[in-house]
Amino acid sequence: MTMRIVVCVKYVPDATGDRYFAEDLTTDRDAVDGLLSELDEYAVEQALQIAEAADDAEITVVTVGPEDAQDALRKALSMGADKALHVEDDDLHGTDVMGTSLVLAKAIEHTGYDLVLCGMASTDGSMGVLPAILAERLGVPQMTLLSELTVQDSVITGRRDGDSASEELRAALPAVVSVTDQSGEARYPSFKGIMAAKKKPVESLDLSDLGIEEDQVGLKGAWTKVDEAAQRPARTVGTIVNDEGEGAKQLAEFLASQRLV
Repeated sequence: MTMRIVVCVKYVPDATGDRYFAEDLTTDRDAVDGLLSELDEYAVEQALQIAEAADDAEITVVTVGPEDAQDALRKALSMGADKALHVEDDDLHGTDVMGTSLVLAKAIEHTGYDLVLCGMASTDGSMGVLPAILAERLGVPQMTLLSELTVQDSVITGRRDGDSASEELRAALPAVVSVTDQSGEARYPSFKGIMAAKKKPVESLDLSDLGIEEDQVGLKGAWTKVDEAAQRPARTVGTIVNDEGEGAKQLAEFLASQRLV
């Protein structure tokens, strides 16, 4: 029987660019280039390794986002995933983690699954709670923040590393798992993989296809919202100290005034 692996990925603004809020205090995605969230690449990599070790497996990558989010899907497909599912709808604008988890849960149920893999957090929101909420919506076990995982005989085993100890976790499939950036370096897409990705199937769905009402998502259905935002102040010119024998003393006085020593 084919193991059905689903990887949830997100199209995020490039963290190296300047990011701004739009008039409705949502992220202005038109002002900066987007890409596949780096932390989701680790989830794709683990899916590929599990599939390679399995007798028969199929990897589907799923994303919720605007038209450009297909770039994130193509990156995952070029790494080696088999097919993709893209949920796109204008009413999704402003959706928070609760709405996103609902859409993902419906999309995952649509495609079918045995194992769902996620990154530890998105590089834009950085909440890290979506895998747990998603597992609750699907009604399956969750194993979060794993730095190592294996699947054998429909049982997933993983290791979660803490500050002072490591835990070994086990769960029967189906399950939802999130992996950290310590789980293994993500592979770089080959030229062959990039070309092959152009021919791999990408299914597109909207909210009506998933049976979701518009007031369950978007700004209307959001459980959280941004009330106010201000642009970060421009960096001020630092204090320049000309060392004429008193440099060390002036440095010590400055550190003391800032309560750094």
